[in-house]
Parts: sequence; C-alpha cells; structure tokens
Amino acid sequence: MSTAANDKKWFALYTKPRWEKKINTTLIKKGIESWCPLQKEVRQWSDRKKVVEDPVFKSYVFVRIAEADRLQVLQTDGVLNFVFYLGKPAVIREEEISSIKSYLMQKDAQITIQSIESFEKDSRIRVNQGIFMDQEGTVVRTSGKRKVYVRLQSLGQVMVVEFQAEHLAPVQQQPTQQP
Repeated sequence: MSTAANDKKWFALYTKPRWEKKINTTLIKKGIESWCPLQKEVRQWSDRKKVVEDPVFKSYVFVRIAEADRLQVLQTDGVLNFVFYLGKPAVIREEEISSIKSYLMQKDAQITIQSIESFEKDSRIRVNQGIFMDQEGTVVRTSGKRKVYVRLQSLGQVMVVEFQAEHLAPVQQQPTQQP
C-alpha cells in the first residue's frame, strides 16, 4: 500500500445496503483509512426503546487512499464500486470530510441525507455562527425557519443541517454596472 500522504485523497464507496459498518471495519483491518459517519438514533420496539448508531450516508463509506490502492478497496466484500462524478471516481474535499466530522461531534447533531435531484437552486447564504461559520451555500429548500440544505457537489447529495434562522445571512449580490 502507498504511504505517501500527499498522494491520498478521500473517495466515496457505494456499498451493499446495510453493509456500511462491516465494510468500514474490514477496510480498517486491511490497513486502509476508512470512515463510516455514524449518528445515534432512538429506535422504538414494542417492548422497549434502544439507542443505535446508524450510518449517516446509507450505502456509502469514505476511504482515504492513493490511486494505487483502488483495486484493493474494490476487492473488499460488500463494496460495489466507487461513487463516480463526471466519469471519474468522485474526490471528496478534505474540508467536506472535516466539516461533517466536526458537526457530528456536536451534542444532538443530526444530519439527514436526500438526493440532490429532488431540490432546485435558490438563494446564496452565509453561515454566521457555529461549526459552519463563514461558509457559503445555496439554499435549495427550507422547512419552516430552521432547516437549510447544503449541497455537497462531489457526492451528488444534499446534507441537511438544522440552523436557527438568526445564524444565517443572505449573501449580498454585487450590483451590475450599466455602461
């Protein structure tokens, strides 16, 4: 396996349904840097409630590898393929991974994922408080006054993050000068 850290990039893997945690464990045992973001959810059974850790991204696991390690990852049981974007394996920016990790460490953090195809572009916003402070995004849909949908282009997914309305500010458009 390649050891040059500069050659390594984050990629998203598409997995068999409900195999995310198992694949993550298997890849780590192989010495591959892997991450399956989890969040706690309360499940109700007929006789009890139980807190379980579920993958945030259903059927996705992230790996940080060099190009030479792709075959070893694909040969892992349960891995279907890399997620492709514009005909090549989608490279996930380090900032996106760091933002998700930071957000999930916050108390009561909840992320809901929905397909990007189900939303339309709207206005630009800037987050002025919290872990996503100073980041700009496109509001692709709102729910009441609390939810803002932030697009993760490289995954073709939308990460749903709840913000209080006062934590957001519209990005002022520069006026166009007329000749």
